[in-house]
Amino acid sequence: MPEPQIVDSHCHLDFPQFADNLDEVITRAVTAGVTRMVTICTKPTEIAPVQTIAQTYAPVFFAAGTHPMNVMSEPMVSVDELLTLAQHPKMIGIGETGLDYYYTKESADLQKTSLRFHIEAARQSGLPLIIHSRAADDDMANLLREEYQNGEYTCVMHCFSSSPELAKAALDLGFYLSMSGIATFKKSQELRDVFAATPVDRVLVETDAPYLAPMPHRGKTNEPAFTAFTARFGAEIFGLDYSAFAKQTSANFDRLFTKAATWTGP
Repeated sequence: MPEPQIVDSHCHLDFPQFADNLDEVITRAVTAGVTRMVTICTKPTEIAPVQTIAQTYAPVFFAAGTHPMNVMSEPMVSVDELLTLAQHPKMIGIGETGLDYYYTKESADLQKTSLRFHIEAARQSGLPLIIHSRAADDDMANLLREEYQNGEYTCVMHCFSSSPELAKAALDLGFYLSMSGIATFKKSQELRDVFAATPVDRVLVETDAPYLAPMPHRGKTNEPAFTAFTARFGAEIFGLDYSAFAKQTSANFDRLFTKAATWTGP
């Protein structure tokens, strides 16, 4: 029997780890049941490569934005630039963007400005926002709530590994939490508890490849095929069989990333 179909909602297929074997990586993903992947841009110079990958491989979509750790070294992306990119038929999300105070707290003000631009682009385009948040829980929750009051938008908290309080703030706004390989690590019980308390219809799965490979591949180069390992852990957290969890998270992805759900191209 074929593997249940599942989505890798966040990976970085343009990164150098995949430069020499991307055909094989995509093939292994599809064989593992990962029939759709979203390759994510982290800075303007990556837009063309991720777009090309999405145009080359039928299972791949892309998102564009500036990672918070790059806001000091890259030109500030504008709302108009993001809206122009959003017209591409396979661009399905805005980001990744967000706040990262773990490594780059000195650029907090710039990060907030950049994040607000991305939120406005998500609001106007109707595409979901893809959020990176690290060591910035209070500011993130406050900014997301404040901006939501200025106009609704949709959002996924990518690679969620933050506090129960930020999870609640995001869920209260109708947002989604994405489960990465971190949830499979032995010391991640508190994170598994956060997901266990999350409605299963608000959960996505991802790799963040080439980073954060799930058990039993921790420490190796992550790739979209490994989404299945994280999802099997996720199924256990929710007391579901793998097929049911794969079906549920795929439906969640379609509900959030509506442009991918209605894609009819090759």
